[in-house]
Amino acid sequence: MGAFFKLLDLLLFVYFLLIAIVAPLFDGQVALPKHIFPPVLVDLKSWYTQQYGDYLVSEKPHFFVGLIWLELLFAWPLSILSLYAIAAGKSWIKTTSLMYGVSTLTAMVAILSEMKNSERASDKLLMIYYPFLGFAILAILRGLLPHSGKSVSIGKRSVIGRKKRA
Repeated sequence: MGAFFKLLDLLLFVYFLLIAIVAPLFDGQVALPKHIFPPVLVDLKSWYTQQYGDYLVSEKPHFFVGLIWLELLFAWPLSILSLYAIAAGKSWIKTTSLMYGVSTLTAMVAILSEMKNSERASDKLLMIYYPFLGFAILAILRGLLPHSGKSVSIGKRSVIGRKKRA
């Protein structure tokens, strides 16, 4: 089971690193003024919307802009905290992963529901968004699965199980 958690942590580390970079530089263009971004990033976003037909990024419906703000103000800091927690072996990775995963899963369900129900999204565009749904589920699993991690034990009783003596 320890190897499973190491693999899961590695996958989530790479994913959180991607989010830590992409969220402010790419997704931020949906919610923030265009003039604060370098032209190369604006051109990259334009290329992406044309190449994949991402009408949500180009049209900026209100619900989508709200979800981007949620990502920038809540999920992005959690991704940075999760990067640190994985790298430093902190036990609170379970909490940050769970919070990130639930937030992202909720956003992805709303986005994918809009795309499927509008029938405007190509299969190519859906294949861009589905992995985010998968990683949200992995982050939730990381937060919910029991994992003892590095427990310090003295003798037969763990440190947590000992009573304080006066």
